[in-house]
Formats: sequence, structure tokens, C-alpha cells
Amino acid sequence: MQNTTEQLEATLQAPAAAAMLERIRQQLQSKIHVAPDEELACGSASLDQALVAAGKIEEGALLKIYAEASGLSLLDEQETRDVNFYPEVTFDFLNTECCLPLAWSNEQAVLAIATPYAAGRLALLWKNFYDADVTFVLARRSFIERYISSLYDRPDEEAGVNWDANSEQALRDLAKEAPIVRLVNDIFTRAQETGASDIHIEPGETDVAVRFRIDGLLQVILRPPKNQYAAIASRIKLLGGMNIAEHRLPQDGRIELTGSSMNSIDVRVSTVPGMHGESIVLRLLQKDPAVFELGKIGLLPDTLEELEKLFNMPHGIILVVGPTGSGKTTTLYCIMSILNADYRKIITIEDPVEYQLEGLTQIHVRANIGLTFANGLRAIVRQDPDVILVGEIRDRETAEIAIHAALTGHLVLSTLHTNDAAGAISRLIEMGVEGFLISSAMLAVASQRLVRRICPECHGSGRVDGEEGRRCRNCLGSGYRGRIAIFELMVINDALRTAINSHKDTSEITSIARRNGMRTLKEDGDLKVEQGLTTASEVARVCKLDLGEL
Repeated sequence: MQNTTEQLEATLQAPAAAAMLERIRQQLQSKIHVAPDEELACGSASLDQALVAAGKIEEGALLKIYAEASGLSLLDEQETRDVNFYPEVTFDFLNTECCLPLAWSNEQAVLAIATPYAAGRLALLWKNFYDADVTFVLARRSFIERYISSLYDRPDEEAGVNWDANSEQALRDLAKEAPIVRLVNDIFTRAQETGASDIHIEPGETDVAVRFRIDGLLQVILRPPKNQYAAIASRIKLLGGMNIAEHRLPQDGRIELTGSSMNSIDVRVSTVPGMHGESIVLRLLQKDPAVFELGKIGLLPDTLEELEKLFNMPHGIILVVGPTGSGKTTTLYCIMSILNADYRKIITIEDPVEYQLEGLTQIHVRANIGLTFANGLRAIVRQDPDVILVGEIRDRETAEIAIHAALTGHLVLSTLHTNDAAGAISRLIEMGVEGFLISSAMLAVASQRLVRRICPECHGSGRVDGEEGRRCRNCLGSGYRGRIAIFELMVINDALRTAINSHKDTSEITSIARRNGMRTLKEDGDLKVEQGLTTASEVARVCKLDLGEL
């Protein structure tokens, strides 16, 4: 690997340097699919960064091209926690050259750089000024800038403005500074690369915690210095169409992320004021229709076959139950993507509309103007629908309208917050819905949870090449990557209808369903453990509310 000063001196000069530039050009052309008659401007850090800024290529993909062309290795940013301050080198030099000393002792130094173009020159400078040989590694520009800022703690100089937290124009100037634009873009890119569902940005006394919810659990990804918080918050508010100067009240916004190198993502932004600044939470919603494939969410073959029979019925109601974040909406959209056809009218009413599917009429609840679930559902049944999706049944009025729609020739899909399938019956009765209406309209209740999948790269160890190897980049060392659902599907039969009409309690309804072949969540999870998809500890973690009943 061509890393040392002497090797770089020999190889990063013409004609070797020209060959490296040509390799970078060719790989960029293949990555971003430039037409043969189009001239691709590349060959310097500024030009390549322009491609990143234009959304032509992700910074991570550009770094891989640099690594392959130059022979330099990539820095594992997740393993790099502590970077020391070296007073021998100035902020202005590091900032101008976009380089960062990671280690420096006696005659050896490790330097992180964002591009290989200046490696030869930097190697000579380090040798001449500090009498040290340099080993280079490649890192994201935003990573280097973040650490330079935190080490030198220069909030005003780095931003280029003397900002006032109450000045909207100053905040807008902060939000448009190139380092902040790159940092926020990097946060979004890394969130998509790791499969995060949410981004949490939480200011503290000395720094800002940026956490990703990956496979249901929060992980700290980076900690920018506190002096960057105002600019980060302003950038996100600017993108979300929010009031940049408002810090005292909660706000909501929306960002649509698009680019040739990433899937289209709808981002919901929420801010609330806290002691050290506003807590910002961004929910990432994939708009790729390929996400909604019923065969990939974790249904075992017999459960999948049974569910397909149910949602192809001409009328009736199917409920999907579980706590918040258990994948209920995704399951329903998987069903609707199958049912979606020219000969069917499908209407949804949701709060909010989380995913947009072509061919559906989707209604967003607006309670402030009187468009509630109940009022919207009344209007929907007059629209001659075949299939109706009600985002959530929250009250008796909505429940009764949904059930009546199911009894009058419509297939109704909805969700309910209960712990298990049988609990949905009790919940509806508690709302005041008559048992005979429930038993007549109900086709089935599916309860679900999400468990983490065992990482296919490290097979659950979190390490590559054994327990002592480096941390697995695919799962960030957790041993898990992605999630799979575990299900219990309670199909309503004559025995259950009799029990519902007789107002039997949840435990008795569960017993009847199990005698008729229903697998509980725990039993379904155990089968997935046997198949090597997840672990027993994961099943126990997500089913802990139900273990006392099993």
C-alpha cells in the first residue's frame, strides 16, 4: 500500500499522478453514468466536491474511488473517538488543507485527508517542517472539518460571521456556510447508509449528540462541538421550511431528499425547546415502492398464505395491532401495494400520510379544520371505494363507521394499539362497540413486533475475522443489521365469534385461537431463531410484555 512519505513522493508525481487522475476520472464516469458526449469535470478536490454538492455522487462513494486509485486506506470513523490537539500546527493550515493529524509521535505521523491530490505536497511539507514521515488515510471532509472545529474551538472564525442567535439573517448565513452544508448532508447520507429510521440531534452543555435509531435502538454516531449547534439547527430548519429565528416553541417541518446517488426520502422534522437548545428529531420515510414487499417482512409461509386469503376477501375488516414502531403501517402498505390495481378504488385516511403510493387516494387528517378520522371516513364511503385504509382506530365513532363500512361491502384495513391479537377485541368492546358487530365484520387480527436480524457479514459477532478482529462495518459492531417481523395471526372463526358475542375475556379468546392453530408472537419468534434469522435474546426483548401469559 502506497502510504509512506517516500512512496508518495515517488508515485504521486507525473506520470504516476496523471495516471491516478485518469483512474479517478474513469471511475467517476462509470459511477455517475456520464453520457459519452458529455465532458466530466474532475481532477481536483474542488471539482470533485462540486459533483458531491450536486448530488451526482455520495461522499462515501467518492472516497472509495480515491482509495482504489491512490492505494490509500479509508479511515473507520466509528472507531476514531479521540483526536488529540497538536499546537505545532495551526488551525488555518489544517482548515485550508483540509487535513487532520490523528497520531503524531517523534518522526511518524498519521494524517487524515479528504482527497489524495495534495498528499505528495503534504508529505513533503511535513517532512521539511516537522521532520516526520507521514502515513495518510482518507476520511470524509465533514469528519475532518468537525474535528478541526472541536479541537480549536473557533465558532466565530469557522463560520465566518459574528452571529446573533436572535438575528434571522445571521442564522441564515450560518446555515449556508459550506462546512455546515457538508456536515448536514453527511448526517443524512450516513443515516441512509446505516438504514436509520430516525435522527436525533440533542444539544448538551459542551457538545451535540447526533444519534441514529438503527433497527429500533438509538446509537450515538457523532458528537459535533456545541459551537456548531446553531448552524446545524438553522440548516435543518431552512431545509424544512421552518422559522429559523423561533427557538421557544415546538415546530414541525418537512424535507424531501432526492439525488441520483440516493433513494428518495421524505423527512419529517420536529423540534422542541430544551435546556441547552432545541431537540431536533427527523423521521426518515422511504418513498421507494420496493420497500413494500410482503414476502420480505418476516411472514412464515403458512401465515403468508393465510393472510393473502384474507385480504383478497371482498369485504370485512382486518386489524394490525402492536405498539408504536412495530411496523404496522409497513405491513398494511405491503398489502395495499398488492391490492393496488386499475380495477380497485383504494382510499386511505392517515395522520399523517407516511408513504405515498401511486394509484391510491390518500387523505391527511386535519383535526384543526374538522377533518377527523370519523368525518373523513364518512366521506370516503360515499366515494365508491373497494378498499379503505384507516390509519388508526382511536375512538368508538371511528370504530363503528369502519365496521359498518366492512359490513356493507368494503375491505377495511386499520391499526390499533394493543399488546396482542385477542386484546384488539377487548379494546373495541371497551370503546363501546357491540360484540355482534365485531364478530360479524372482523376477518382477522394480526399482532406484530420487530426483532433485529443477525448481521449476514459477521454472523452476529460484531467483528470481522473473529472476536479479535476489527469491528464489522455492516452492523457497526452490534451484530445485527435490519429487522424482521414476528407475527401472531388470529383468524376469526365460528368458535371465536361465539366467544366475542359472549364477551369472553382476552385470555380465553387467546386460548380458543391457539386451539385453532394460532401461533403466539413468542412461538413465531422461536421459529425464526431456529432458522438463524434472529436471536433468543431479541425475541425475549420485544416479547417481554407478553411473556407472563405464555
